[in-house]
Amino acid sequence: MPQPNMQKMLKQVQRMQADMAAAQERLKDEVVEAAAGGGMVTVKISGDLEVKSITVDPEAVDPEDVELLQDTILVAVNEAIRAAQELAERRMGSVTGGLGGPGGGLGGLGIPGF
Repeated sequence: MPQPNMQKMLKQVQRMQADMAAAQERLKDEVVEAAAGGGMVTVKISGDLEVKSITVDPEAVDPEDVELLQDTILVAVNEAIRAAQELAERRMGSVTGGLGGPGGGLGGLGIPGF
């Protein structure tokens, strides 16, 4: 079995690290939005999972049913987090070219055993 070119592999890893760092930086500027309760609650969150805003339609505020509003906000926040995580996975997947795969393998780098 031929030995992998270690210098070439190191350069590939360094380039991938730089690309991943740049992609992570760009994620900070990308914002996804999710809504719940028929649009009564809207949450905007960045690709690095920072909540940017929560908007509540005044009609959603019922002093007699605060629990419903709390649940609606929770649903919207969780949906926004899922959307941001999916965005991050897509962006990082485009950088790694799917090298991460299940278990984080690095098969595309020619490293034996991965």
